[in-house]
Amino acid sequence: MDAKKKITAPLIYAVSIAAIGSLQFGYNTGVINAPEKIIQRFFNRTLSERSREAVSPEILTSLWSLSVAIFSVGGMIGSFSVSLFVNRFGRRNSMLLVNILAFAGGTLMGFSKMAKAVEMLIIGRFVIGLFCGLCTGFVPMYISEVSPTSLRGAFGTLNQLGIVVGILVAQIFGLEGIMGTEALWPLLLGFTVIPAILQCVALLFCPESPRFLLINKMEEEKAQAVLQKLRGTQDVSQDILEMKEESAKMSQEKKATVPELFRSPNYRQAIIIAIMLQLSQQLSGINAVFYYSTGIFERAGITQPVYATIGAGVVNTVFTVVSLFLVERAGRRTLHLVGLGGMAVCAVLMTVALALKDVVEWIRYISIVATFGFVALFEIGPGPIPWFIVAELFSQGPRPAAMAVAGCSNWTSNFLVGMLFPYAEKLCGSYVFLIFLVFLVIFFVFTFFKVPETKGRTFEDISRGFEGRAGASPTSPVEKNPMVELNSVQPDKEVA
Repeated sequence: MDAKKKITAPLIYAVSIAAIGSLQFGYNTGVINAPEKIIQRFFNRTLSERSREAVSPEILTSLWSLSVAIFSVGGMIGSFSVSLFVNRFGRRNSMLLVNILAFAGGTLMGFSKMAKAVEMLIIGRFVIGLFCGLCTGFVPMYISEVSPTSLRGAFGTLNQLGIVVGILVAQIFGLEGIMGTEALWPLLLGFTVIPAILQCVALLFCPESPRFLLINKMEEEKAQAVLQKLRGTQDVSQDILEMKEESAKMSQEKKATVPELFRSPNYRQAIIIAIMLQLSQQLSGINAVFYYSTGIFERAGITQPVYATIGAGVVNTVFTVVSLFLVERAGRRTLHLVGLGGMAVCAVLMTVALALKDVVEWIRYISIVATFGFVALFEIGPGPIPWFIVAELFSQGPRPAAMAVAGCSNWTSNFLVGMLFPYAEKLCGSYVFLIFLVFLVIFFVFTFFKVPETKGRTFEDISRGFEGRAGASPTSPVEKNPMVELNSVQPDKEVA
């Protein structure tokens, strides 16, 4: 097998262990939903005993909203801090180090009932949010840097697979027959400590990113040894040469800070694309679909809608696996367009089905099909692709800052959707999906005209394209339309 397409055991091990961080993100996103009423009763009982008077429903609702929203606030802060860790400690060591936050957050939440402290649960959610925010930067970056160019998209999809598996595990563990009970909900929230311990032990046997070793630390021999192990071949000269070219370019550039990403014409277009792709994930309406799914399944006559929601989680997982196999064949841009276009069609179907649910009996089944279709198409494109394509759009120097900005954009939009969606739903009712339809059309048009295909291209080739020099000599003048230049360059046959 071609060394550039060879899948080795050390490579599979490294990306799988890194993806535990994504699983943690998914688990802690989904875990709070199932025991909602049980935790609210804990709030009520604890605060009533403390103040010796009844707690108003408004205070309980506010505390619950804070418990949910504080996770996203932690995520915003954590994601924006990514570059502080990865440039100082390295990619692998950063993942290892921040598991301290997972231990702290899990312990606070797990012992909150025993300590009769509502504050411990809320602080624990904030700390675990910090951890997950950092993971959303570390994991895609590490996976993209250890993967060979020809498999970077497929392995990059493992990040999203980890997230959806985490959500599915949280949904299953949250069932009343497992841990979604009055006695066991602290264990459900504190369970996050177990994968943290597993990852800490397993990361000790993972290599550091070879790109970090060579480009940031100038340790060529160590980088070569890691590459030989990951690629399963002694000849890694092509990878080393590409990294040296990138290192030479990086030494000539100004330090890529967050403000510099927006000021420099070399980075500006790439960072706008990165932000728009993250927004396309969160503003697509996927959270609204999960919010509505239980009601849709109930109206269709399903007596246990919670299992149908878990069914949607299974569809989530299955189609992420489908995307894993398609991304290196069809390309990132194509899958993103297919996902956005298909979701727009499903949004129309869901709007019509919800509007006519009391008029036409059989249309409720259309709403179920549209719901599963919406979820499946999300996992084909807008689910996995925004996370790892950001790492592909930037070279080694600006990549940490770009991942921080993109991650913060994702967490911020997630927070805003969570806060504003209930008001939009109250105002628009079943027509709320028309809002997301407008967003889907905008993101489809933007992707079609502005997002380049990165399949089969080296990091250096992609970043050159944004400077209008793809395929041209380094001294040639910058073209007026770098995106046309980048999209017109075909992947190097040797790389693809």
